Amino acid sequence: MYIGRIVAIGMTPAGKSTAMYRVSSRSFPNREARLTGKSVSIMPRKGHEDDLSKNPYIAYNCVKTAGAYAVATNGSHTDPIAEKIASGMSVRDALALGLLAMDYEKDSYNTPRIAAVVHLEESVGYLATVRKDALLVSEFALLPGTAFYLATYEKNSPCSLNVEMEFTAKTAAESCDFMISGGVFASFEHPVTAACAVSTGKDFEFAVKTI
Repeated sequence: MYIGRIVAIGMTPAGKSTAMYRVSSRSFPNREARLTGKSVSIMPRKGHEDDLSKNPYIAYNCVKTAGAYAVATNGSHTDPIAEKIASGMSVRDALALGLLAMDYEKDSYNTPRIAAVVHLEESVGYLATVRKDALLVSEFALLPGTAFYLATYEKNSPCSLNVEMEFTAKTAAESCDFMISGGVFASFEHPVTAACAVSTGKDFEFAVKTI
């Protein structure tokens, strides 16, 4: 099954909150996640820079910290959402306002914008989307060894009955592996690259993986 880009929130078995992102792509697979400080960007791989002229939506910051929060999204809405959270706005309002302002992508698929947010210490996370037909923001209670995900296609409603799963990763690197080929994600087609941020209690540990 192809479900496009994926964001996820979860908690490691040791109780560390995690924000995760995966690029799955049929049209633009020649991309990679690049880690710079406390931010991860999705960029064309060397030799494929011309892809940006074909689709302006394929390069963006996908994971970023905002104070005590980590934000993961599938587009350029990462930065405004993170900025609003860092300024003191509630996570719910920052997600709703940021997604409403940016709206779904005006490409041939009307691709939804999706977003995920977790806190360094709190056992709560958020998934949100703006689609052509809806704007949805949901709060989830996080428990050790569980995660929730949201995708641009098919699995594009943040409802725990549809997107809850067992989560076994312990580190940011293992979380990237999990997003690419672990659990339910192993059945989702065309994985390209992943980026994850895992709480250490005082900060977030980052990792990226490109296949």
